[in-house]
Amino acid sequence: MSADNALLAAGAGVVLCGPAAFVLAPWLMRRIPEPLLEEGDTKIPYADLAGPRAAYWCGGLAAVAGGLLGWELGTDAALVAWLLLAVAGAVLGYIDARTRFLPSAIIWPTYGVVALALVGAALVSGEWGSLRRAAIAGFVGFGVFYLLWFVFPRGVGFGDVRLSGLLGLALGWLGWGEFASGLYGGFFLGAVVGIVLIAARVMTRKQMVPFGPFMLIGALAGVFVGSGLERLYTG
Repeated sequence: MSADNALLAAGAGVVLCGPAAFVLAPWLMRRIPEPLLEEGDTKIPYADLAGPRAAYWCGGLAAVAGGLLGWELGTDAALVAWLLLAVAGAVLGYIDARTRFLPSAIIWPTYGVVALALVGAALVSGEWGSLRRAAIAGFVGFGVFYLLWFVFPRGVGFGDVRLSGLLGLALGWLGWGEFASGLYGGFFLGAVVGIVLIAARVMTRKQMVPFGPFMLIGALAGVFVGSGLERLYTG
């Protein structure tokens, strides 16, 4: 891929993702339903987050992610799917960081638009093997995180389970190296940060680290390092 194509795709990622997240973030936060809380739990209402701070944070994060994805993926047929995920991911990451909840009202529709974008990518490029791998990776990611949630529900929220399938779907299109490094690298990053925060007494063992932002950062990193790690592993 030429540098000109990479630069053009990066610019498109910034221009498309930043404003989209800036506008959508407050709009969604005012409209998504509140979750049912367990007795004694509290959270900031989503609607209370819907202000300029959320718009600027989500817009900035989406612009950075879109630019990086455009630079790395360039003319890859899956770029549209990843830019859609960058917008939704910026909103989800911000909400999780502020509330420790990942609203399914955003995650489930994002499954639909990302899946449709990947089907379109397969129609355009003929990469049906990549689409099949994406579907398998989505199921595997969801299944592994479901098992983690079942065994250790205080450490992994079910929102993380839902997000894992979505990230697995997008990462799987790119390759198994991207899938493994992006999905599980983000999980381990969150686990390490949680341990450090507990050791530093910033939080207690009973508190749950918001894994969503780390999973999203891990997925973005997986796009960049996954293929290289796969080549290293296979020799």
